[in-house]
Amino acid sequence: MISLRVLNDYSNLIFTKKRAMKKKIFFGITLILIVGIASAFYFFKDVKKTQILINSITAIDKITQFLPIEQNTKDEIQAIDKFVQAFTVKDGIERRYLVLLQNNMELRPAGGFLGQYAVLKLKDGEVTTLFIEDANLLDQRIKADVRAPYPFEKMMEVKKWKFRDSNFFPDFPTTVEKVKYFYRLSGGNDDFDGVMAVNATVLNDFLKITGPIDLGAYGVFTGENAVLKLEEQVEKKYLLNEDLDTQNRKAVMKVLAPAIADRLMIPSNIKKTADLALDELRNKEVQFYFEDSELQTLAKSVGWAGVIDQNWDGDYLMMVDANLGAFKSDYYMDREMIYSVDLTLEKPTATLEINYTHNATYGDWRTTDYHSYLRVYTPLGTDLLSRAWVGYPNIQEESGKNYFGFVCHTVMNSTTPAKIVYTLPDNLKDNYKLLIQKQSGVGDVPVTINVKTAEGDYSQKSILKNHLKFELTKAEKK
Repeated sequence: MISLRVLNDYSNLIFTKKRAMKKKIFFGITLILIVGIASAFYFFKDVKKTQILINSITAIDKITQFLPIEQNTKDEIQAIDKFVQAFTVKDGIERRYLVLLQNNMELRPAGGFLGQYAVLKLKDGEVTTLFIEDANLLDQRIKADVRAPYPFEKMMEVKKWKFRDSNFFPDFPTTVEKVKYFYRLSGGNDDFDGVMAVNATVLNDFLKITGPIDLGAYGVFTGENAVLKLEEQVEKKYLLNEDLDTQNRKAVMKVLAPAIADRLMIPSNIKKTADLALDELRNKEVQFYFEDSELQTLAKSVGWAGVIDQNWDGDYLMMVDANLGAFKSDYYMDREMIYSVDLTLEKPTATLEINYTHNATYGDWRTTDYHSYLRVYTPLGTDLLSRAWVGYPNIQEESGKNYFGFVCHTVMNSTTPAKIVYTLPDNLKDNYKLLIQKQSGVGDVPVTINVKTAEGDYSQKSILKNHLKFELTKAEKK
């Protein structure tokens, strides 16, 4: 027998309890996510309603300790309670948050291409300032000459590293350090109380709750077309030279975000919003970083901090793509992972197969052949044996792991069967266990795990939504 522990979806266990519970989850999670899509100003318009909800949160947090709810869910509720208290504390201190709006149709290691950002200021539970800007405008203020990482030079001929490409690390705290560095180079004050990242697909998901939103000249946005329609608004006209206002071509977000926030406040949408919000957090579509050590520890404990696990003492795997083709081709990409480990050899050996399928049948302004810089993160002490359908390896250490970096291409309407074989450290043979962490923004990835031991072969299929834990103990071998 084998034990495969997967992050489970517990949302249905909570929301059938009481209406007050719905309010608690709605207020806490939606507060955070609405901040993430730069809509918090509208969320705080009704101070009286907000205070009622805050009071109910404290009461419900105590009630949940006596309800038959999974411990993971109780931990999430307690985390939400702490985050709400931090955002709404009335102590006369103004706090600043940086919000990264990432387009995961152009996948980057921390979630997606960093096209826009927002600076949010809160004081005594109210928004005092909300500033939204295109990342290109910030980059124009950077005069320092910072050399771009090797993949940008090789694949895009980009020599200067700037803010829009700063989220190049799958470990979110590491990305935050680089984001703040470039923000500081632009002349801005990088003394933020927290940094949040939200991926573009969250927009589609919210609109499936709100229903279609008509923005007049901008058109009608729905849960099926919102991200694609935004792409047409902010990319197509720009790329085809049909839009002369290149400096503020993403102004539509300033209109769309508050319209979504107003719809989410409708009472009939509370439960659906709460369910969805938890899914977005659990699936790494939203990530947090806090300067406050207690809040940061809390975010890590519930898996919302986007941290590469450096304390795991077993086998480890993380597949990280950086779309460096300058197109939004990830909308058309599917991925599948097959990870096979042979523990019967002199040195334990891992074989990772990644099937990249490009579903587009022709190229246009949005897509062409897929060009990725793939990094495979493994335990320290691994050695590469062979590779297929990927470029020459770049082998480095980062975030307490080894990684193998490769250029990888997938032609439209085809599949690339990338294959990487490497040895694992000897100490992984006994009581084998595996942690697979998911890259933010990549979507659901089917995963097959195969383990060969002297006692027999074991296999498990699952879907990678956040992380997977696979553990094979001596007792289970017997």
